[in-house]
Amino acid sequence: MTSPQNGRLMLLDTASMYFRAFYGVPEITGPDGTPVNAVRGLMDFISRLVDQYRPTDLVCCWDNDWRPQWRVDLLPSYKGHRVVEEVPTAPDVEEVPDPLQVQVPIILEVLAAFGIKVIGADGYEADDVIGTLATGAGQSVDIVTGDRDLFQLVDDDTDVRVLYIARGVGNHEQVTNEWVRTKYGIDARQYADFATMRGDASDGLPGVPGVGEKTAATLLNRFGDMDGIIAAAHDPDADLGPGPRGKIKAAADYLAVAPTVVAVARDIDLERGGWGLPRTPADPDAVAELAQRYGLESPTQRLLAVLSG
Repeated sequence: MTSPQNGRLMLLDTASMYFRAFYGVPEITGPDGTPVNAVRGLMDFISRLVDQYRPTDLVCCWDNDWRPQWRVDLLPSYKGHRVVEEVPTAPDVEEVPDPLQVQVPIILEVLAAFGIKVIGADGYEADDVIGTLATGAGQSVDIVTGDRDLFQLVDDDTDVRVLYIARGVGNHEQVTNEWVRTKYGIDARQYADFATMRGDASDGLPGVPGVGEKTAATLLNRFGDMDGIIAAAHDPDADLGPGPRGKIKAAADYLAVAPTVVAVARDIDLERGGWGLPRTPADPDAVAELAQRYGLESPTQRLLAVLSG
C-alpha cells in the first residue's frame, strides 16, 4: 500500500459536484441577481471534504469535453440524450439549465482566486483526467464523485478509494474493494466490464439485453473479465449455459466497442505536480472582490478557515 508519508491527493469530479450543488442547494442570488447556489454549494462541499480528510494535494478535474468524439464514434448512443446542439468542430453542447450555466465561469474564477488547481484535457472527460492522475500517483488518493463509473479505479493496494456522494456530500460513502464486492459481488477492477454488460441509461449505454447485475457478476466471477466471457461464449466446452451464451454472442457488435467507451483513460499526457492544497489564496484581492460581488462572504470565510487550518 502507498505510504501515508507521501500525502493524500484529493481529486474532485467537479461537474458532478456542482450539478449536485445546483440541485441540492436552494436558489440563491448575488447582489446583482446572478444565481450562485452552485458556486456556494461547491465551495462548502470543498470546505467540508478538506476539513474531514485533510488532503495534502487537491485537484478540481474538469470536463474539457463531456462527450468525446472518439467515444461517440465507437458508440453513437453515448450520452446522446443529453445533447442539445451538435457542433462539428467543437464539443457538443450539453443540456445544462441556464441558471447553472452562468455559474460555471464564476466557479472557475473562484477556484483560480483561491489557487485551487483545475486540470482538464482536450478530447477527454474529467473521469479520464481522474483516472490518469490516480494511476501511479505515488500517494493515497481520494476520488470525490457521484459517478459509479469511477469505481473501476478503486485499488486497495495503492490506496485509491472513491468518496461516493450520490446520497450527498454529508452522507457520502467510502468505496473500497470490499465495498464494491459487498455491493455488486465483483472486484473493483471488474467494474468497467460489469457496467458494460449491465448498461447505464444515464450514459446511453444499452448493455447486453437480458444480462442484469446478477448475471454479469456471475459471469465475471466465473470467467474473470470480458475477454474471458466472450471466449467462453465461443467455446462449446465452456461452463456457460445456452441463455447467457446466446446473449453474449448476440451482443458481439456492442461488446466489440463498449469496453473501450466505458474504460476510464489512465494515460493522458498531463502535467503533474503543483497541486498542493493552498494554505492562503493565490489572489486575496480577487477572493475578496468575488465574495462581495456575488454575496459569497460566508462560504468564502469557511473555505479560508479550512485551508489555513
